[in-house]
Amino acid sequence: MNATRIIAIVLIIAGALGLLYGGFSYMKDSKAIKLGSIELSVKERQTVNIPTWAGIGAIVVGGFLLVLGGKKS
Repeated sequence: MNATRIIAIVLIIAGALGLLYGGFSYMKDSKAIKLGSIELSVKERQTVNIPTWAGIGAIVVGGFLLVLGGKKS
């Protein structure tokens, strides 16, 4: 398997996962207050939404790379 096919497969899988889940979230630590040796930290939930067009685009580009990347001139 060459690098083009691996990239194509990764794009197709990432696009399918993006369409399936629609986004992901993670926790971010931030410092709210610091008074001397006392420190108050807050955990915030950050959400990243993946647009539908990006998932479909990744699948289409991955498909083109898979079909056209295997041909040798």
